[in-house]
Amino acid sequence: MKNFSHSLMKNNFTKSDIDLVIKFLKTKDIILTQSKNVLKFEKAWSKWLGVKYSVFVNSGSSANLLSISILKILNKKKKEVIVPSLTWSSDIYSVIQNNLKPVFVDINLQNLSMDLNAVKNKINNNTLAVFITHAQGFNGLTKDFIDFLKKKKIPLVEDVCESHGAVLNKKKLGTFGLISNFSFYYAHHLSTIEGGMICTNDKNIYELARVLRSHGMARELSDKRIEKKIIKKNPKLSPKFIFMHPSYNVRNNEIGAVIGLNQLKRLDKNNKIRNKNFKLFLKKIDSTKYYTSFDLKGCSNYALPVLLKTKSFKKRNKFEKVLIKNKIEFRRGNAGGGNQLRQPYIKNYIKNLNLKNFKNVEHVHFFGYYIGNYPSLKEDKVKHICNILNNITF
Repeated sequence: MKNFSHSLMKNNFTKSDIDLVIKFLKTKDIILTQSKNVLKFEKAWSKWLGVKYSVFVNSGSSANLLSISILKILNKKKKEVIVPSLTWSSDIYSVIQNNLKPVFVDINLQNLSMDLNAVKNKINNNTLAVFITHAQGFNGLTKDFIDFLKKKKIPLVEDVCESHGAVLNKKKLGTFGLISNFSFYYAHHLSTIEGGMICTNDKNIYELARVLRSHGMARELSDKRIEKKIIKKNPKLSPKFIFMHPSYNVRNNEIGAVIGLNQLKRLDKNNKIRNKNFKLFLKKIDSTKYYTSFDLKGCSNYALPVLLKTKSFKKRNKFEKVLIKNKIEFRRGNAGGGNQLRQPYIKNYIKNLNLKNFKNVEHVHFFGYYIGNYPSLKEDKVKHICNILNNITF
């Protein structure tokens, strides 16, 4: 990142974060693995988000995996999960690794999320869930669509990894689905170095998430009445080592929780700065060259999307050369390497794909980018970046 005048990500940590960690590390008889601070962070996050339960894990990817694993435990008959073609790869991995079939849909260019009409057309009697990604801070939902899923009794899983604080009708994303997932990776809206959160209002799902987070062990249940029943059913097993479901250790730790608690205090303020930068960016960028018709309602911007209107690879390559020359770091294809249907891993699971049915994600894959947005980004720098982009001749 030192080689860039404008990097894709910036360190989200402040002196107060570091000072608190140092203070914590000096605590007498310190416990570093998951303990009181993890529980405290989970409760604080739940209150901020507006849900009953949260489970702190080691990454957003782990949150994805556990969420789909939980749905599979609760419904062993249905085998399909509808997913976006533009998302982070682990969203799709979580479906595949649970021996379920990902059913892809195209995206909506206004919010880079799923085409909701396409989702409706893909729902059938074998649909286990709809797994939506709220990309780059945009809201991908509508009230009508949520009502539609409720009527069909189809669970919604929300990936809110890039959209902390985004809202629909003044209610935060991550509160509409049966389960929602967040990432606290480096330079996200809130960072715990590495980390993620599973959120729900369902007590049973909460208990399963706690169990799956720690090797599938029954002792992780918060409801000790349930634990006692399981112990009673398994008299030949050591009470502290009863494994309910196949799982791994995806716990986080006390240091991550200490950082998360401190960063949560400034999350709303930082989100306002990100949105201010984004609005300025859209105001200054040349709308004849770049797509600017994004739906900003409820947005909590993660990064600055740059979507070329051209379909010329020659012009695209020129665009990239200018950014490289000016040391502006970028990611082409937007989230997670662009169209997931073009990634090597998917070819073993999806056959005979017709990419003509995915025209929007295909355009983003080849002509879509994002560049960094963060709370320390100044107005003059945003204007400078726009000036460079606007002076590129296509």
